[in-house]
Amino acid sequence: MDTNMELHKPMFAPPVAESIGPTAPPASMFDNMPGYEGTVAGGGGFLPPPMPTFPAAQPEPALDQPQWNIPSISENTARDALLLFVKSKCCYSSAPAKDGVITNMEAFNTYRYRLDTFTESRSTEWSHEPYTGQTVDAYAQQPPGPWDLPAKTPQFFLDDKQFIKVPYTSSVKPCHNCLGIGRKPCKDCAGAGNKVCWVCNGSCYRHGNDRCTHCSGRGRENCSSCHGQGSRQCDICNGKQQLLVYIKLTVKWTNNSDAYVVEQLSGLRVENLSKVSGKELFRDTQYMVYPLSGFPDTSVVSASQRLVSEHQGKYMQTSRILQQRQIIELIPITKVTYTWKGKSNIYFVYGNEFKVDADDYPATCCCTVM
Repeated sequence: MDTNMELHKPMFAPPVAESIGPTAPPASMFDNMPGYEGTVAGGGGFLPPPMPTFPAAQPEPALDQPQWNIPSISENTARDALLLFVKSKCCYSSAPAKDGVITNMEAFNTYRYRLDTFTESRSTEWSHEPYTGQTVDAYAQQPPGPWDLPAKTPQFFLDDKQFIKVPYTSSVKPCHNCLGIGRKPCKDCAGAGNKVCWVCNGSCYRHGNDRCTHCSGRGRENCSSCHGQGSRQCDICNGKQQLLVYIKLTVKWTNNSDAYVVEQLSGLRVENLSKVSGKELFRDTQYMVYPLSGFPDTSVVSASQRLVSEHQGKYMQTSRILQQRQIIELIPITKVTYTWKGKSNIYFVYGNEFKVDADDYPATCCCTVM
C-alpha cells in the first residue's frame, strides 16, 4: 500500500447516538389545578356546560307563511337555460337547443328544509411554550372555571375558534425534550460534528494520489446542519432551557346543519339540488326554535319535528346552544320534453340559477375528422 495514502487515512469521529428524549411531556410537569384535575396534554374532550341558574328563554311559535308556491318558468327561459348549458360544453352542438320543439313542461317544485344549530363548546389541555419572561401566576389564586372565562362570540352561524390561556395556571419547568440543556445532539451527524466527505467518500483522495480538495484530504467535512458543533438548538424550548407550562382553553363555535329535501318523482337526481338555491319561503331564528306546524307538506313537518328534537338532545350534552335557525326553500324543478329530428328527449331546469341537467342530450359531439 502507498505509504502516502497510509498516512492520510480518514479519521472517523466515533458516532454519538442521539439521546432519545420523551416525545411528550411527563405527567410530573403538570401541576394539580383546582377545577382542572382531569386536564391532560393533548386535550381531554369537550366539557359540558354548567346548568343555567335561571330558566332559559322559551321559543316563540313561528308565524304562518301563507304563500307556499311560485310560478313555473316560461318556455323561453327553459330554452335559454339549455343554450347556456350547451355553450359550457366544448363538444355539444347547439342545434337541438335552437331547433328542438318543446312539447311539454312539467313543474316538480320541491321543498328543502334546513335546521342550523349554532353551538359553543369548550375543552382544555396542558400546553407549553418557551419561557422568555412571561407572567408566572400558578397558585396565586384559584383559576376561573372553563365556562367562566369570557370569550368573544363570533357572528352567529359561522364556524370559529379561540384559544385562551387560563389565568393562574402558568408555571416554569425545565424543558423535557433537552432536559434543560437547551441543545440536542445533531441527528444528521449523530453528534460527531462532521460527516464522511461526499466527494471522496472518506478516502481522502479523488483520483489516484490526487488529494480531495473538498475536504482538504481529511476524508470528512463539517456537518452543515449543526455547523460542526455536534448539537443543535432544542426545537421545543428554542434553546431557552425552560418552558412556561399552562392550561389552554379552546373555545369552538360550530354551525351544525342538517337538511331534508322532499322526495319528488321528476327523475332528477336529488344530489343535484345541493348545488342550487331556492326561493326562501320561511325563516325562523331564535335561541331555540319550535318544530314547524301547519305546513302544507306533512313530510316537512315531520322532518322539522325530528331534527329539532335530535339537535336539542344531541348538542346540549357537550356544548351550549346559542342560536337555532330553520329555513324552508322552494326549489323550482321543470322537466322539459322536446323533439329533435323526430326523437323525443328531456332535460331539467332547476334552482334559482336555472341549472340544467341533460344526460341524454342528442348531439354531444360536433367534431368531425377531415
